[in-house]
Formats: sequence, structure tokens, C-alpha cells
Amino acid sequence: MENKDLRWQLCFTTFEKAFRRLKEAIDAEALNELERNGLVQRFEFTMELAWKVMKDFLVDRGFAFKPSPKDTFRQAQQGGFIDYAQELIDGLDLRNELSHDYSGEKFERAETVLRDQIFPALTKLHQFFIDQLNSP
Repeated sequence: MENKDLRWQLCFTTFEKAFRRLKEAIDAEALNELERNGLVQRFEFTMELAWKVMKDFLVDRGFAFKPSPKDTFRQAQQGGFIDYAQELIDGLDLRNELSHDYSGEKFERAETVLRDQIFPALTKLHQFFIDQLNSP
């Protein structure tokens, strides 16, 4: 492994652990309040790591930009790496909204969006990075 590849690959390892934990929570049904809180926390961690691993990947590929979470996903789509940037951006927005939801009411309304739109995009992103690791 070349040194320049090391950063995004190390970040991917952390992202993958968070993604697998999120998947475990997503696969559970009829969550109680404590489990919903855990799902939100796992989602927040996974979204944070998702944009960071993509940022490191893009920098490794020679992209020069002022990285912000949303701009990172936009750059990845403009660069032809992904075609689901909006779903990931929606995930960032949801993460920000849920991080200030102390009553849990927003999560109840957002759970369907998380399960049906954002998690599938995170699954595609996870697979994208696996494919990158396995490509020559």
C-alpha cells in the first residue's frame, strides 16, 4: 500500500465499523426509546465518517477544494464517483437536525427517510469504497 493511499483507507476502516453498527441497528425492528437513541447515535457517527472518508479519497485523487461535508459529496458526484450525492446531503441535514432533537419527536418523523433513502445511499457508498479497495 502506498503512503498516499493510507489516509483514506484508514478512514474507511473506521467508517466501515460505524456502518456495520448502523446496519445492525437499522435491521432491528420495533425499537424502544433506548434503541432509537442508539440508532440516532450510530447514524450520526456514520454520516460524519462518510464525508470524511470521501474527502480523503478525493484529496488522494488530486481534487483540490475547501472541504465541507456537502461540498465533498457534490465534488464526488461531479467527479463521477457517485450519483447519489443528494441523498447523502439529505443525510447530513438529517444528522444536524437530529443532533438537536432532545425530545425524540423529530426522529419518529425522520425514521422512514433514514431507513428508505439515506441508509441505502450509505450502503452504496460503503460498496463504492470496497470496490475501490479491490480495484488494481
